[in-house]
Amino acid sequence: MNALIVYWHPEPRSFNGALFRTACETLAERGHAIRTSDLYEMRFDPVSGRHNFTTVADPGFFKQQMEELHATEQKRFSGEIEAEMQKLEWCDLLILQFPLWWFGLPAVLKGWVDRVFAMGRIYGMGRIYDTGVFKGKRAMLSLTTGGPEEAYRRGGFNGDIAAILRPIQRGILQFVGFSVLKPHIVFGPAHLSEDQRREKLELFAYRLRTLADESPIEVGFY
Repeated sequence: MNALIVYWHPEPRSFNGALFRTACETLAERGHAIRTSDLYEMRFDPVSGRHNFTTVADPGFFKQQMEELHATEQKRFSGEIEAEMQKLEWCDLLILQFPLWWFGLPAVLKGWVDRVFAMGRIYGMGRIYDTGVFKGKRAMLSLTTGGPEEAYRRGGFNGDIAAILRPIQRGILQFVGFSVLKPHIVFGPAHLSEDQRREKLELFAYRLRTLADESPIEVGFY
């Protein structure tokens, strides 16, 4: 299996960093090929613009989707974006590793999606959802929260975590054809003891060892 892990956190020693390293090490130990995008280390620019491309469709008015279609036809994405697209096309499994910030993806990771998931190359022209470009590939969210698990239950003060993650799982991953695995969530790691955090990492490693046997979820119902 070819696995791409896209990770963002500003602190390498964070629990997200530990989850990222656990995923890399565990999947490699199982014989899987690993590629990574450590967006903070890469200083990835989340801001879209003409620098996404090495060609111009309309110099007088910038419309990103039309420029993406043109760049797809001309094979003229910037080197930075082309490299990330090739990683996506290579992988069988995509893991997004991140802290949940303001009920969504951190800005840099969202910007990675905005720039890399280009119309024409990654989606569009009738290729969405069940006919998406990445049909047959799988994706999983691995994330941490600031609050405890009870805050993210239906009726909890933050609301159902399934509803919070649906725009990412349905609106991004399934939209381009990925089958989505159950998200791996560690609630409130900052409030856990060292032993508890170690146990969470061990549970994550255990899950990763058997990930190939998992079936996709129906988004919103698990």
